Order: sequence, then structure tokens, then C-alpha cells
Amino acid sequence: MSLPPEKASELKQIIHQQLVKMDVHGRIREVLAETIRDELAPEHQQLSTEDLIKALRQRGIVDDVMKELKFVTDVNEKEGTSAPKPSTHFVDREPPVLKKTNIDPTRRYLYLQVLGGKAFLEHLQEPEPLPGQICSTFTLCLHFRNQRFRSKPVPCACEPDFHDGFLLEVHKDSRGDGSKMVDATTMLSICDPVHIVLIKTDTFGETTLVASYFLEWRSVLAAENGVTNIAVELLGVGTESKVSVGVLNIRLEMYPQLNKTLSPEVTNTQFALERQKTAEKERLFLVYAKQWWREYLQIRPTHNVRLVKIFAQDENGVNRPVCSYIRPLRAGRLLDTPRQAARFVSVLGYERAPVIGGGGGKQEQWCTLLAFLSRNKGDCEDHANLLCSLLLGFGLEAFVCAGTKAKGVPHTWVMTCGTDGTITFWESLTGHRYIHRPINPDDPPLVEQPKPLYPYRTIGCIFNHQKFFGNCQPSDAVEVCVFDLHDESKWKPMSGEAIKSVCSPGTTSSVPPFPPLCASTLDAAVASNEIEVQLRVLVSEHRKDLGLSTVWDDHLSYLLSPALAAYELERTTSISAGNEEFQDVVRRAVPDGHTFKGFPIHFVYRNARRAFATCLRSPFCEEVVCCRGDQVRLAVRVRVFTYPESACAVWIMFACKYRSVL
Repeated sequence: MSLPPEKASELKQIIHQQLVKMDVHGRIREVLAETIRDELAPEHQQLSTEDLIKALRQRGIVDDVMKELKFVTDVNEKEGTSAPKPSTHFVDREPPVLKKTNIDPTRRYLYLQVLGGKAFLEHLQEPEPLPGQICSTFTLCLHFRNQRFRSKPVPCACEPDFHDGFLLEVHKDSRGDGSKMVDATTMLSICDPVHIVLIKTDTFGETTLVASYFLEWRSVLAAENGVTNIAVELLGVGTESKVSVGVLNIRLEMYPQLNKTLSPEVTNTQFALERQKTAEKERLFLVYAKQWWREYLQIRPTHNVRLVKIFAQDENGVNRPVCSYIRPLRAGRLLDTPRQAARFVSVLGYERAPVIGGGGGKQEQWCTLLAFLSRNKGDCEDHANLLCSLLLGFGLEAFVCAGTKAKGVPHTWVMTCGTDGTITFWESLTGHRYIHRPINPDDPPLVEQPKPLYPYRTIGCIFNHQKFFGNCQPSDAVEVCVFDLHDESKWKPMSGEAIKSVCSPGTTSSVPPFPPLCASTLDAAVASNEIEVQLRVLVSEHRKDLGLSTVWDDHLSYLLSPALAAYELERTTSISAGNEEFQDVVRRAVPDGHTFKGFPIHFVYRNARRAFATCLRSPFCEEVVCCRGDQVRLAVRVRVFTYPESACAVWIMFACKYRSVL
């Protein structure tokens, strides 16, 4: 039986690992020394291979190796199916569970291994975690050409023990030529970097963005044997974007091996040309943006105080055009409607970019999409950019609006324009929608004007992946704004060609590609049960501290489920349903002369202790949990609704029924 070269090398490697594990090499050396010393005369110190094998057989070493090894063949062989069979290999008596990856020998792969980290000096004093102890962890998240990977979490340390391999398909997102065996020259033109994001998760489950790095992988095309080792220095984010946080040791390898590698001069010339082309495009756009801004200020001097945002800094402190943060994003089968997309974005955590020091100033940090999704939380700009991208993916005409809320606080939200001219505002942090009906300031005083329900005060500009408009109406107050985007006396547009030159995907630009959304890995039923059990313990302990006994009513707990489902449905669709049935059920479950009290609350995290502490701050919840009376029965129901990226909406309802004693 002949094996392809890559399978043969895999087989050799597995055999080698097994021999090393049994220390066969050491035992052979001992036998060799003993044979030379005991059995050969000093004048002939020549030992043939046959003599050595004979000595090994006599001492039983060959038999030991054969006992330790057993062959595993694929079931497909017996069935006679035409499915591709993994190569025969050796395993231990108790084989470890390894995830197998079927490699298509007709396609090119980049095998990226992370072989540990060093110089993470912030964790220099970190104590060694005890077995079973919960500790802070590091996780690496990768994106390359529409493929996403996540490393196993490792304890935070000065030298974190990363040992993960990721098989990246180089032609994953190709246009019809994915089945060809691409050569090194073709791969040199694939300029997509490998985006690596490092996330820290603390003992409470809170995530922090540590570093974001774009790895230039094409250096492997000029490496000898198609293998190269790189030490990647990771820099911090935000205000620490110039500070080193640590070094990752990365090994890159091409599968199958390249027949012909490129010279380093060719790859370096290609990189230099791409950098030069990108820098020239960005320089020309900057010149155009300055000219556009001068023209905008000439319309009205007061325009200089309007919130017109042309550039924004990403997590690495790089200035990018705001239009580059948006791109039509299709969620596949993970999200079905635009309103469900708005609900998904709203349950991702909200956290303002951290600022070192006081003063109340807002640190600007617009995250790339991978950094936002990996951390599962971000600022209002991150939410608005993602929601706008999803709505564009659903075919709506959507824009991000930059302006202010009450008290002049800067804010971003999303706007959609209907074909009938209807303007709808979408608040990305809550999922709420508002229809915009402008007030006409020239109307007589007696004319009744619409009362705006939205929280927005002023609007400076709107933009998406192709368009940018600066508000040049006499007032930038949202309530009087007319959104006729074709009227250049109201909205000053930027050149679509200029935006396309720096923001369109596929060009040699510094704009990172968008990763696809991932399905949730959470089991909603299991998560709901876990939180509910923990809350029961917490309520019982709390009541015990108050000198109260606790009797749970499982039937009443179950009857709360429809209410929680109705609350989530209402948040997603703005339609209320099932209230009549729930009221009828409660009336039946609560006997005459008894009182029922319920307290529903909503969270976007799964920490039961933190949720309970928040609930107790509400006097209504405390009234239920600390209920005193005759025949008190308590109930709690938890329902976790899962969304892509393992985001979740957690609904909790505490309830009690007791006999009213006047």
C-alpha cells in the first residue's frame, strides 16, 4: 500500500512520538553499549544492523514495542464506501480525544501553530493556579478569509502556555477556483492578513480586549521547506497601543508543501508595493477629506461645532475612515429578520472604552468587528456599526447617525430610509425603534406638531459603507431635520468614488475584512436550569439570614414560563402576545384569599450572584423575595434566549403567593 507524501510524514511523526514516549531510543543505546562491551572483541568494534536487531529481540524490546502499539483502521474500509479514509495510525491503549480534520489534498492550507508566549510582564507576579482553581485566562481568536477559530483558554501568566494549531484554508472564500492547487505566486496576491485578537477573561467571566494584531502570513511562501517561525510582539489597545503586552511564538507551515518557494526579495517587493499603493490611496483620501471639510465650513461658520465624524481610531490607535467600519453583513440562518438582528446587537454588552485617569473625558475607540465580537461587548459606536451592517445585509438602506443625546453627550444610532420616505431610527443599545416625523418650524403656532419619542438631540452626519453626508441644514436639531438626502442644500455628500477607493473590500487597503457570525455554543435549557438552581440557593440563604423559612412551589415556577417567553417576543417584535392566558393561569393557581406578586427582570449576562444582587436593589423584588405572611410559597423561573456569538438574553421572574391576613 502506497501513501501520499503528507500521509507518510504524518505516520512517521506519530511513530516517532510513540517511540519517544516509551524511551525506546534510550533503551537501544543501553543495549548497543552492552553488546559492544560484552560480546565483541576489542579488535573488531564493528557492529552490523542485523547484530543490533538480534540483540534487541533477545532482550524483548521489539516485543514490548509491538505490544504497546495497536493498529486502528477506519470503519469505512469494512463498509467499502468511497468516503475518504484517514490514514492508519498508532494510538495508546487509552487514546486521547483528538479532533480529526479531513485535509483535501487538492487545496492549499496554512497551518498556524501558537507555541507559547513570553514577556507578558503584567502577569509576572501571577501565582501558579492550583488544580481545579478558577483563574483568569487568555484566549486567542483568529479570523482569516471567512474562517474563524478560537484557542483553548490558558491561565494568565508571564509565559502563557499556548499550544494550539489552526488549519486555515487559503482558498476558502475563492470565486470558483477553490479546487485548483494554487502556487506560491498566486498566493502572494492574496493580501488578507490573519487577524489575531487576544482576550482576557477574569474569574467573574468579564472579558477584556488585550491585543489586536494583523499577521502577515505570506513570509512563509519564501521560507525554506515552507516552514517559518515568527516571534510576534503584541501591542496593547486604546491608550496603551504603543506599549508591548507580550510576545507570541508562531510557526507557519504550508500544506501540501510548495514545489517551488519564492525568493525573499520577491515577497518583500510585493509587500513594499502594497504598502506604497495603500499609503497613496489614503493620502489622496485625506487631501480630499480636508478639501470637503473646508467647503463644509464655508457654508456656515457654526458647522465647526457639529459632530461630523470623518475618521475614527480603532483599537490599535489607527485612524480609519468611518465608512470602513461598515459593510453589508449577512447572518446566514442565524438571524431571520432585521428586528431580530436589532435584538441580537442590543444583548451584546455595552461598555465604554476605558480611560486611565479622571476628568470624565470619553476615550474614543471604534473596535474592528472581530475584536467587538470576541469580547462580546463594546461602546455604542461598535453596536451601531454592527447593526447598520446587518440591516444593509437584509437589503435595507441603512446609515449610522453621529450626533448627541441629552446634555450634549456624543452618541451614535442607526437610521433606515423606506422607499416611501419613512425615516426610522434604531437604538442599537436597546433594540428600540422610533419613527421620525420632523417638526416644521415655519408652521403657525396653532398647528399641532408631532412630539418626538426618541432620545436624540442633534445630528451632525450620517454614513454607511458607500455614502457620507454632512448635515448642512440651518439647525442640527434632530426634531427639525429633513432627511431628503438628494437635496445637497440640506446634506453635503462626499464623493462615492473617494469613499470606495479606501473602504471597498478586496482592494489593497488597510481595511480589515469582516468575519462571519458564529452560532451560539450555549445550551439554553442547561444554562436556564443552572441559573435557576443557583438563584434558589441564594434566595433561601437570604431569607434564612432574615429568619424566614423558604418553601418553593415548583408548579407556580413552571407557570411563569409563558410570561418570560412573551417578554422576549415583545422585545424582538414589539408585539405583545399571551398576556390573557398568563393572567388566567395565575388566577387558577392562586386560591381565593391569597395574594400573588411577581417581579420580572432582564439581564445580558449569566452570573446568578451578580443578577441577584442587582434584583435586591429594587424594592419591588425585595418585597417578593422577603415576603412575610401565612402559607408563603415562593417561585423563580429563568429563561435564557440564545443569539449568535453566544450572546444571550436572560429573563428572571421571582414570584410569591401568600394568604392575606388583614
